[in-house]
Amino acid sequence: MISQDIPFIDLHRHIEGNIRISTILDLARQHNLDLPAGDEESLRPYVQVQSQQPGVMAFLEKFDLPMKMLVDLDACRRIAYEAVIDAAAEGIDYIELRFSPWFMAETHALAPQGVVEAVLDGVQSGKIESGMKVKILGILSRTYGPDIAMKELEAMLPFADHIVGLDLAGDEANFPAELFERHFERAREVGWKATVHAGEAAGTESVWQSIKILGAQRIGHGLAIVKDPALMDYLFERQIGIEANLTSNVQTSSVIDYESHPLKTFLENGLCASINSDDPGISAVDLRYEYEVAAPKAGLTDAQIRQAQLNAVESAFLTPREKQSLVKKAKGD
Repeated sequence: MISQDIPFIDLHRHIEGNIRISTILDLARQHNLDLPAGDEESLRPYVQVQSQQPGVMAFLEKFDLPMKMLVDLDACRRIAYEAVIDAAAEGIDYIELRFSPWFMAETHALAPQGVVEAVLDGVQSGKIESGMKVKILGILSRTYGPDIAMKELEAMLPFADHIVGLDLAGDEANFPAELFERHFERAREVGWKATVHAGEAAGTESVWQSIKILGAQRIGHGLAIVKDPALMDYLFERQIGIEANLTSNVQTSSVIDYESHPLKTFLENGLCASINSDDPGISAVDLRYEYEVAAPKAGLTDAQIRQAQLNAVESAFLTPREKQSLVKKAKGD
């Protein structure tokens, strides 16, 4: 169960994977866009995973329809705002939301820099209304290759003071971390933290590259880590965070089932692994589900779930003072 005396935190949630079905319907009506169904329940199978997919890229196909709704910057602003409001409604105390401006801009040829500005504006509005603490991570999508990724980075850099870190996501198997070394160098130059999707669709070498070449302070998913005892030791010694995403890993067939997920092994070996929601709008889950349903299915004890919650505080891209403030608030001090 969720410990009430520890901040309730989500470190790995994609704005693009958090779009309400009602918003998809509303945007389609506003912009006269065709949909395969006209009500929420009928539309659900087209945007949410109903059964295990054959791989990560098949899972990502569920994003196609929601991305078609991002006709203009107001739509981008809206989904960012709603992501914050929805997180607050879940009772989350702190969330790190991430997004790929190029991915959001691509379908309707929006200006990526405009997308960044719109997302930041939407998040800020959500923060003011909800009062919750939010940080933003920018994503470079590997799938477009390093040249487009550099353009994507350049769209984000003018807003460096409003972004806390850089992520690398997308087609891990075909676009290794080494292609993006300069991108992450530039991110460090402006003071950003680094997290990388790795060890999900590729092996341990992907994780090693993410740490050694890109300077990753956290790893998204990291399933392959369990196969390499030396890597496990390395992460333990340096307390590099692992952003575990139980349900989405089952849905992408990255693991066979919850019981096969390595999160329990990570925690048994003292790794700084946390529980996160990934893409609630695609997976039809929220963070509470991941703690109360998915984690027990994965074999975690109450003590291990509590430790994962503590690990989220420890590995959050927050200052020590900000962490202390969150902990005090959770304890009612």
